[in-house]
Amino acid sequence: LPKEMAIKYQSLHHIMVASSLTNKLAHEINPDFMMGTMLALSGIYPKTCHPEDVMGAMQFRRRALIFADVMMRGYYPSYAKQIFKDYQINIQMEAEDEAILKAYPSDYLAFSYYRTTAFDHTSEVTTTTGGQQASSNPYLKETPWGWPIDGIGFRYVINELWDRYQKPLFCVENGMGNIDVLENDTVNDDYRIDYLREHIREMKKAVEEDG
Repeated sequence: LPKEMAIKYQSLHHIMVASSLTNKLAHEINPDFMMGTMLALSGIYPKTCHPEDVMGAMQFRRRALIFADVMMRGYYPSYAKQIFKDYQINIQMEAEDEAILKAYPSDYLAFSYYRTTAFDHTSEVTTTTGGQQASSNPYLKETPWGWPIDGIGFRYVINELWDRYQKPLFCVENGMGNIDVLENDTVNDDYRIDYLREHIREMKKAVEEDG
Protein backbone atom coordinates (compact mmCIF):
# COMPACT_ATOMS: atom_id res chain seq x y z
CA LEU A 1 0.00 0.00 0.00
CA PRO A 2 2.00 3.01 -1.26
CA LYS A 3 0.13 5.59 0.85
CA GLU A 4 0.68 3.68 4.10
CA MET A 5 4.35 3.09 3.27
CA ALA A 6 4.80 6.79 2.47
CA ILE A 7 3.37 7.72 5.87
CA LYS A 8 5.56 5.13 7.58
CA TYR A 9 8.81 6.27 6.00
CA GLN A 10 7.97 9.97 6.40
CA SER A 11 7.25 9.41 10.09
CA LEU A 12 10.48 7.46 10.52
CA HIS A 13 12.41 10.29 8.88
CA HIS A 14 11.08 12.69 11.52
CA ILE A 15 11.96 10.18 14.24
CA MET A 16 15.53 9.86 12.97
CA VAL A 17 16.00 13.64 12.79
CA ALA A 18 14.60 13.92 16.32
CA SER A 19 17.00 11.19 17.45
CA SER A 20 19.93 13.11 15.98
CA LEU A 21 18.86 16.29 17.76
CA THR A 22 18.58 14.29 20.99
CA ASN A 23 22.16 13.09 20.45
CA LYS A 24 23.22 16.72 19.99
CA LEU A 25 21.54 17.84 23.19
CA ALA A 26 22.89 14.92 25.21
CA HIS A 27 26.48 15.58 24.10
CA GLU A 28 26.06 19.25 25.00
CA ILE A 29 24.96 18.22 28.49
CA ASN A 30 27.84 15.77 28.85
CA PRO A 31 30.34 15.01 26.06
CA ASP A 32 30.97 11.58 27.61
CA PHE A 33 27.38 10.44 27.12
CA MET A 34 26.96 7.51 24.70
CA MET A 35 23.75 7.82 22.71
CA GLY A 36 22.41 4.93 20.68
CA THR A 37 19.46 3.50 18.83
CA MET A 38 17.75 0.12 19.04
CA LEU A 39 16.39 -1.93 16.15
CA ALA A 40 15.07 -5.45 15.53
CA LEU A 41 17.79 -7.04 13.42
CA SER A 42 17.46 -10.81 13.46
CA GLY A 43 19.26 -12.42 10.52
CA ILE A 44 18.36 -13.36 6.96
CA TYR A 45 19.87 -16.02 4.68
CA PRO A 46 19.15 -16.81 1.03
CA LYS A 47 17.01 -19.95 0.86
CA THR A 48 19.28 -21.41 -1.85
CA CYS A 49 22.20 -20.32 -4.02
CA HIS A 50 19.68 -19.31 -6.70
CA PRO A 51 20.77 -15.79 -7.72
CA GLU A 52 17.29 -14.41 -7.07
CA ASP A 53 17.38 -15.80 -3.52
CA VAL A 54 20.81 -14.29 -2.90
CA MET A 55 19.95 -10.91 -4.41
CA GLY A 56 16.53 -10.94 -2.79
CA ALA A 57 18.01 -11.65 0.65
CA MET A 58 20.37 -8.70 0.26
CA GLN A 59 17.57 -6.37 -0.81
CA PHE A 60 15.32 -7.69 1.96
CA ARG A 61 18.04 -7.06 4.51
CA ARG A 62 18.56 -3.51 3.27
CA ARG A 63 14.94 -2.74 4.09
CA ALA A 64 15.73 -3.59 7.70
CA LEU A 65 19.15 -1.90 7.82
CA ILE A 66 18.18 1.38 6.17
CA PHE A 67 17.21 2.89 9.52
CA ALA A 68 20.43 1.78 11.22
CA ASP A 69 22.39 3.04 8.21
CA VAL A 70 20.90 6.51 8.58
CA MET A 71 21.23 6.72 12.35
CA MET A 72 24.70 5.14 12.57
CA ARG A 73 26.29 6.59 9.41
CA GLY A 74 24.43 9.87 9.28
CA TYR A 75 22.95 9.75 5.78
CA TYR A 76 20.51 7.87 3.57
CA PRO A 77 22.37 5.13 1.66
CA SER A 78 22.30 5.10 -2.12
CA TYR A 79 20.02 2.06 -2.18
CA ALA A 80 17.32 4.10 -0.42
CA LYS A 81 16.43 5.66 -3.78
CA GLN A 82 15.29 2.28 -5.10
CA ILE A 83 13.28 1.53 -1.96
CA PHE A 84 11.51 4.87 -2.21
CA LYS A 85 10.89 4.27 -5.91
CA ASP A 86 9.44 0.82 -5.23
CA TYR A 87 7.06 2.24 -2.62
CA GLN A 88 6.33 5.45 -4.56
CA ILE A 89 7.70 7.55 -1.70
CA ASN A 90 8.95 11.11 -1.80
CA ILE A 91 10.42 11.97 1.60
CA GLN A 92 9.71 15.58 2.54
CA MET A 93 12.75 17.08 4.26
CA GLU A 94 13.47 20.41 5.88
CA ALA A 95 16.51 22.23 4.51
CA GLU A 96 18.67 21.35 7.51
CA ASP A 97 17.57 17.70 7.98
CA GLU A 98 20.45 16.08 6.11
CA ALA A 99 23.03 18.22 7.92
CA ILE A 100 21.50 17.27 11.29
CA LEU A 101 21.60 13.55 10.48
CA LYS A 102 25.22 13.84 9.34
CA ALA A 103 26.43 15.85 12.34
CA TYR A 104 24.84 13.83 15.14
CA PRO A 105 24.78 10.07 14.43
CA SER A 106 24.30 7.42 17.09
CA ASP A 107 27.32 6.30 19.10
CA TYR A 108 26.25 2.65 19.38
CA LEU A 109 23.71 0.22 18.01
CA ALA A 110 21.44 -1.81 20.26
CA PHE A 111 19.60 -4.65 18.57
CA SER A 112 17.41 -7.66 19.15
CA TYR A 113 18.27 -11.13 17.89
CA TYR A 114 15.99 -14.12 18.23
CA ARG A 115 16.33 -16.15 15.04
CA THR A 116 17.22 -16.22 11.38
CA THR A 117 14.97 -16.77 8.42
CA ALA A 118 15.55 -17.80 4.82
CA PHE A 119 14.61 -15.61 1.87
CA ASP A 120 12.76 -17.54 -0.81
CA HIS A 121 12.14 -15.53 -3.98
CA THR A 122 9.04 -17.61 -4.67
CA SER A 123 7.43 -16.68 -1.31
CA GLU A 124 5.69 -13.50 -0.29
CA VAL A 125 7.81 -11.18 1.86
CA THR A 126 5.94 -10.34 5.05
CA THR A 127 8.35 -8.22 7.09
CA THR A 128 11.73 -6.51 6.82
CA THR A 129 13.39 -7.45 10.10
CA GLY A 130 14.47 -10.94 9.10
CA GLY A 131 12.07 -12.41 11.61
CA GLN A 132 9.23 -13.84 9.53
CA GLN A 133 9.43 -14.44 5.82
CA ALA A 134 7.36 -17.57 5.17
CA SER A 135 10.35 -19.86 4.64
CA SER A 136 11.75 -22.23 7.27
CA ASN A 137 15.32 -23.49 7.41
CA PRO A 138 15.56 -27.31 7.25
CA TYR A 139 18.99 -27.25 8.89
CA LEU A 140 17.76 -25.71 12.15
CA LYS A 141 15.69 -26.98 15.04
CA GLU A 142 12.65 -24.91 15.92
CA THR A 143 10.85 -23.99 19.13
CA PRO A 144 7.22 -25.08 19.56
CA TRP A 145 6.34 -21.61 18.24
CA GLY A 146 8.14 -22.42 15.00
CA TRP A 147 11.07 -20.04 15.60
CA PRO A 148 14.42 -21.41 14.39
CA ILE A 149 17.18 -21.78 16.99
CA ASP A 150 20.35 -20.42 15.41
CA GLY A 151 23.29 -19.54 17.63
CA ILE A 152 25.66 -19.35 14.67
CA GLY A 153 23.25 -16.88 13.09
CA PHE A 154 23.81 -14.65 16.14
CA ARG A 155 27.55 -14.71 15.47
CA TYR A 156 26.85 -13.95 11.82
CA VAL A 157 24.69 -10.92 12.62
CA ILE A 158 27.21 -9.55 15.13
CA ASN A 159 29.90 -9.72 12.46
CA GLU A 160 27.58 -8.23 9.86
CA LEU A 161 26.76 -5.23 12.03
CA TRP A 162 30.31 -4.69 13.25
CA ASP A 163 31.73 -4.80 9.73
CA ARG A 164 29.06 -2.34 8.62
CA TYR A 165 29.30 0.24 11.41
CA GLN A 166 32.51 -0.22 13.42
CA LYS A 167 30.74 1.07 16.53
CA PRO A 168 29.83 -0.62 19.82
CA LEU A 169 27.04 -3.19 19.63
CA PHE A 170 24.64 -4.24 22.37
CA CYS A 171 22.25 -7.15 22.01
CA VAL A 172 19.43 -5.98 24.27
CA GLU A 173 16.87 -8.68 23.40
CA ASN A 174 17.52 -12.40 23.04
CA GLY A 175 15.85 -15.52 24.31
CA MET A 176 13.35 -18.19 23.42
CA GLY A 177 9.65 -18.62 23.87
CA ASN A 178 8.46 -22.10 24.75
CA ILE A 179 5.50 -23.96 26.19
CA ASP A 180 6.74 -24.14 29.75
CA VAL A 181 5.17 -26.67 32.10
CA LEU A 182 5.06 -26.10 35.86
CA GLU A 183 6.06 -29.25 37.77
CA ASN A 184 6.21 -29.13 41.58
CA ASP A 185 6.27 -25.32 41.43
CA THR A 186 9.29 -25.45 39.11
CA VAL A 187 9.89 -24.94 35.40
CA ASN A 188 12.68 -27.29 34.34
CA ASP A 189 13.75 -25.34 31.29
CA ASP A 190 17.02 -27.01 30.34
CA TYR A 191 16.08 -26.23 26.73
CA ARG A 192 16.24 -22.50 27.53
CA ILE A 193 19.57 -22.88 29.32
CA ASP A 194 20.89 -24.72 26.24
CA TYR A 195 19.59 -21.93 23.99
CA LEU A 196 21.29 -19.21 26.00
CA ARG A 197 24.51 -21.20 26.37
CA GLU A 198 24.71 -21.69 22.60
CA HIS A 199 24.11 -18.02 21.86
CA ILE A 200 26.58 -16.81 24.49
CA ARG A 201 29.18 -19.23 23.11
CA GLU A 202 28.72 -17.84 19.58
CA MET A 203 28.80 -14.25 20.86
CA LYS A 204 32.13 -15.02 22.51
CA LYS A 205 33.46 -16.42 19.23
CA ALA A 206 32.41 -13.23 17.46
CA VAL A 207 34.44 -11.17 19.93
CA GLU A 208 37.47 -13.38 20.52
CA GLU A 209 37.87 -15.21 17.19
CA ASP A 210 36.35 -12.82 14.66
CA GLY A 211 37.73 -9.67 16.23
